[in-house]
Amino acid sequence: MTILKVRLCIITLAASKEANNTTMVPPTSTTIATTIASLILFLASNSYSYPPTIEGLSYSSVPASDVDLLEFPLNLEYLEAEFFLHGSMGHGLDRFAPNLTQQGPAPLGGRKANLDPFTKDVIKQFAWQEVGHLRAIKNAVKGFPRPLLDLRAETFAQVINNAFGRQLSPPFDPYATPLNFLIACYMIPYVGLTGYVGANPKLQGSASKKLVAGLLAVESGQDAVIRALLYERVKEKVHPYRITVAEFTDRISEIRNKLGNAGLKDEGLIVPKCQGAEGKISGNILAGDNYSLGFARTPEEILRIVYGGGDERVPGGFYPQGADGRIARSYLHNYA
Repeated sequence: MTILKVRLCIITLAASKEANNTTMVPPTSTTIATTIASLILFLASNSYSYPPTIEGLSYSSVPASDVDLLEFPLNLEYLEAEFFLHGSMGHGLDRFAPNLTQQGPAPLGGRKANLDPFTKDVIKQFAWQEVGHLRAIKNAVKGFPRPLLDLRAETFAQVINNAFGRQLSPPFDPYATPLNFLIACYMIPYVGLTGYVGANPKLQGSASKKLVAGLLAVESGQDAVIRALLYERVKEKVHPYRITVAEFTDRISEIRNKLGNAGLKDEGLIVPKCQGAEGKISGNILAGDNYSLGFARTPEEILRIVYGGGDERVPGGFYPQGADGRIARSYLHNYA
């Protein structure tokens, strides 16, 4: 249980006890002032202005060789946080956790999606989880300001057009329906989790490995939920395209494999039986290799995918000015 939860429990219990053991007394101005001051101190101590300490994790506990590998995922975590926050609540980090942005530029085009209550609840949970991920990483490394992110519907439509090799009409809009938003979600967390799988064996510090293992666990859970919700509708045709959910996921995975340029590391919801788990089944609710283990990607592969052009040296896609951190910037020094 976190300190925040403990404090909330204490306050709740104290209030309950006082209500049960005292008679109703009109509040005095002193009581009101004291209460307000206490609330201000409480809220200030738990704001996002400074991440609470994670046991065993601090700047000093992270070897220098791990810093770049821990900072790089911030690019994906910023993207996920902003997309989920905007999609579920109509606002991003600038409203809910402004100090985590380190005054980086506001995202382009993010907006509230047309979601049913269940999907909205799921995405809202994802959103707050991503805020936690940003805080966790920034507790371990200095990090960098939020890069410019492009969350416009046109950007997602371009990804879909590239995946199908033609322009869909009307253009795909991730914010239009719950199903569209889930398909757009299919594009994002999985890329990040493959990066965590790839980074983990390269880390030297035990605290670094613990952090990445924890991040990977939740990112994998998010991806599993997204895939499960889509798998439930796998044969449904996405309006108005008359293209099934299965084909959408297959095409998105194919284009990511192509852009990553490192072989098969991505699979849709339906695969040839020989490619399914143990070669026994074509349903593919979780993507995995021949041993049903998670695929690993390098930072270079991830940049090729999220830039949308297959070249880690040329920004674009969700990062019109490029990603940040030493690894990403090392490929941009000759970009004009």
